[in-house]
Parts: sequence; structure tokens; C-alpha cells
Amino acid sequence: MKILGLLCYCRAGYEQNLAQELEHTTAAQGLFGFASVRPNTGAVYFQFYALEEFSRCDQKIRFADLMFARQLIFVCAHLPELDRTDRLSAFAEVFANQKNITTFTSAVVEHADTEDGKTLAKFCRKFSVPLRQMLRAKGVLQNKTIKSKNGQQNIVGKCMHVFFVDGDHAFLGLSLPNNRSRFENGIYRLKFPSDAPSRSTLKLEEAIRYFLTSEEQESLLAEHATAVDLGACPGGWTYQLVQRKMQVEAVDNGAMDERLMATGLVDYFAADGFKYAPQYGKVNWLVCDMIEQPDKVANLITQWLIKGYCEHTIFNLKLPMKQRYVAMQEALAKIQTDLQTAQMSYRIAAKHLYHNRDEVTVCIVRQ
Repeated sequence: MKILGLLCYCRAGYEQNLAQELEHTTAAQGLFGFASVRPNTGAVYFQFYALEEFSRCDQKIRFADLMFARQLIFVCAHLPELDRTDRLSAFAEVFANQKNITTFTSAVVEHADTEDGKTLAKFCRKFSVPLRQMLRAKGVLQNKTIKSKNGQQNIVGKCMHVFFVDGDHAFLGLSLPNNRSRFENGIYRLKFPSDAPSRSTLKLEEAIRYFLTSEEQESLLAEHATAVDLGACPGGWTYQLVQRKMQVEAVDNGAMDERLMATGLVDYFAADGFKYAPQYGKVNWLVCDMIEQPDKVANLITQWLIKGYCEHTIFNLKLPMKQRYVAMQEALAKIQTDLQTAQMSYRIAAKHLYHNRDEVTVCIVRQ
């Protein structure tokens, strides 16, 4: 199948950062084109100068490597002037003109996570029903509808994505497992625990679920594992560790949540996070959500790894107002260089997660 370009969703306001990342990533892989950027639209379309083979694009552009992308779609049709009285016919025509038509396991109708996009949500839900009926009738979509527990259509197998920019403007594309977000609109929605000290707990929960497999969560975040939480107060991140029965050293100058302290799993230390060292020489995990310059935090985390203070880490890098992509590239490159110099083998991943605002979460797991 031939591909026109890439469509990526992002947090509104980060379109320019995502466009910069797409241009850098595609050029490095020998895929050339240009990014169309419209501020505060929650999406970026990168159009290739010439049609590309889907298999080649899927191999070279990896969702996990894109920090600012919530979703990665390979676009096979761009429909900028839909007839609002008969949108379905335009999509049917796309498949009528396709050669070697592919079949899909699932199909979703999506919209941007913006105020304008939210007004499309109800329409997208309604439009998905006749769209899937049409696709099944044409033999393009499998008959079985697979739904998640919350009633939403699951993104499984080879998935067709219809993304509405507005009521008469849409993209049609596809994605494959292991190279996309598995959630509609690229959003991992989590329920805020009523007993958690702060909403920041959702940042770490999403990070754990995104970066670690189920097996890794069970083995690396097991009961009695140890951790340090730098910048812990009031305890949003510590809460996630305590829920897993881990022993936590909480480091901050503020007050910790009394319910967390009552668990007996938390030791509190009123100390400077940049000067603190673990009480028993080392821990399994270091987590950190301090509001500091990204290069300063990145250097601190790297030193903990090199000194053997921790084995694994999840931390946030607060993004500057300008040159966010450049700042992140520099911080990650410095971490990788320092670890390589120390001859240490780690898996490193970074993502601007849904529950983040102006920070990127980084996970480093010792191999």
C-alpha cells in the first residue's frame, strides 16, 4: 500500500515541537517531506514529497522513538473537502479506487484533544457506526467488533484510523501493533484514586504502564523493592510505589500525606534532593518529579546510576518555554554519552505522556 504521509497527535500547543521532531526523524531515515503546522490543533501532518511504501515507513518510523507524539498514523487518503450531507460516500470511494485493498481488524474514528476537537466527539461516535457497517459490507473490516470494558472500540491488529480535523476535513490511515498507542485518540485515561495525595500520581502510573511490560511491572516493582522519591511531597509519586508494597525514602522539604506515612512503608527525609544519597547505599528505583532545569536533573539522575545508588529510574524533565525538542535531545544525548562512558547497559525511553503538561517523562531500565 502506498502512503501519503504521517499523522501524529499531540498535546495542543506542542505542534511545532512535534513537527521539528518529525522532520528530524524522517530525514535521518531517508524519508523526505514537510510538516504542516497549525497552532493548537493537537495534530501534525507530515506529507512525503513522493508516495512511500507502507512497509518501509513502518520499519523506519517508530512510535516509541517520537517523544511528542501521542499516536502515529500512516496516511493513505486526505479528504479536506467532505460533503457534510454525505461524508460516507467519500470514504467508500477511497476503497473503490484502492488496488490490493487490505483488510482491517479494527477501525476507530478520532479527533484532536482540543476544545474544538471535543465538539466533534459526539459526531465521531455516531459516524463510527455507519462507517464500520460500510467497511464490513465491502469486506474491508472483520465482522467481529472487539470492545474494551468501557465500551470503546479497541485498537487491535491492523487498525484503520479516521481522524476528523473538523466536520468536513479528515485523514484516513492505518497502524500496526507495536508501532502506535493502543488507545483511541492516543490518550491513556486513568481514574484518579480518591485516597491519593495529588493528581501527579497519574503521571507516574501512566509512566509505569507505558514504559514497563506487565512482566516487568511484576518483577521490577515487586513487594519489598526499595525506592527513593526525590521531590516527593505531598506524595503523589510515593503513593504509586506504596500501592505496590515498596519501601520508599521520600525526600522533600514539604509535608508528606499522613495516610502514606501511616502505612509504615515510607521514611521521610527533609533534605535537598540534589545532595541526598540513599540511606543504605542503594535502592532498586529512583523516581523524581522536581521542578528544575532539565540538564540539572538529567545530570543528577545519571550520577545516581553511575554511582550505583539505583538500578532503574523514572523521572520528569521540565521543558523550557522555547526549543523544547532541542533541550530534550541535548539532555538525552548527555545521559546516553555518560552511561556509555561508564560502560553501563540501559534501555532508555522518553515520552510526553497524556497526564504531563510541560514535562517529558524518561524511563531508564538497567539491562
